[in-house]
Amino acid sequence: MELPALDDVLDRLHVVALPMRVRFRGITTREVALVDGPAGWGEFGAFPEYQPPEASAWLAAAIEAAYYELPEPRRTRIPVNATVPAVAADDVEAVLARYGDGITAVKVKVAEHGPEGGLVPGGREADLARVRRVRALLPHAQVRVDANAGWTPAEAVDVLTALADVGLEYAEQPVPGITALAEVRAELRARGVPTPIAADEAVRKAEDPLAVAAAGAADLIVVKVQPLGGVRRAAAIVAAAGLPAVVSSALDTSVGIAGGAALAACLPSLPHACGLGTAALFEHDVVAPAWRPRAGALPAPGERAPAPDPDLLDRVRADGARQAWWADRVRAAHAVLAAQG
Repeated sequence: MELPALDDVLDRLHVVALPMRVRFRGITTREVALVDGPAGWGEFGAFPEYQPPEASAWLAAAIEAAYYELPEPRRTRIPVNATVPAVAADDVEAVLARYGDGITAVKVKVAEHGPEGGLVPGGREADLARVRRVRALLPHAQVRVDANAGWTPAEAVDVLTALADVGLEYAEQPVPGITALAEVRAELRARGVPTPIAADEAVRKAEDPLAVAAAGAADLIVVKVQPLGGVRRAAAIVAAAGLPAVVSSALDTSVGIAGGAALAACLPSLPHACGLGTAALFEHDVVAPAWRPRAGALPAPGERAPAPDPDLLDRVRADGARQAWWADRVRAAHAVLAAQG
């Protein structure tokens, strides 16, 4: 795909700040830059700590969505999991209620870290209680956990062994790195714990996204459109990896989630519910109605992502300083893409 001129991208930029219902990934406000392109809307949501080389893939995904039509879908309905942040077990029911009826799968966040690093005190017991509460409320749903690489191998094996009776669908990125993933997977099998291991950060952050499959470190991969550079590149990675894939979001607005739905809609096989329900974690979105699952599923977006509502866009628009900060990020990421040719 041809890279559009930097000035054209900047002229189409809208930076928004969305308040979160609960703390998620350590933040209470999610900022993203939206691009109003000739083919629709794209989203550039690289997290603030990401430097230009990594952020450039996120910008490539935004440019693809804004300047090029989405691939032809193979399905019109995308099953979606609910997401439970690292809340107290007593708060789980209220979180699930935001997703309405028809929940068939739930992702539970575990291994929460404090603001200065390190696991939150009592985290292990809180994690166990949270997961068990989900299982009690939804006895027939698929339950998966996501540690965001927050455990050591010993911690991961300990907690996942303790949760063996829950019948987890899989454990997502329990530890950092490919070697540690393989170690945890092997130790669980040695203990007779059948919980499959899913790779997320080890796919989207590794220099070679296919290294996980080559190392036999995971049973499935989690793919996200923005970190992998767009729908088409993510689909190519899934095809090359040869492992079952779960399509997920990166705490996206409805614009970004529609890109994930486009990827899920075009894959030849979709064996697991997708992690595309995170719009429910925002107090406000930019699309009305928000791109949220109904009866446990999202529709495929068609030829383009949904357009933000102008009134909502104005309501959540970031201030001038943040607009300038994001514009600088776009300049740096665009320079990386230009150098790559």
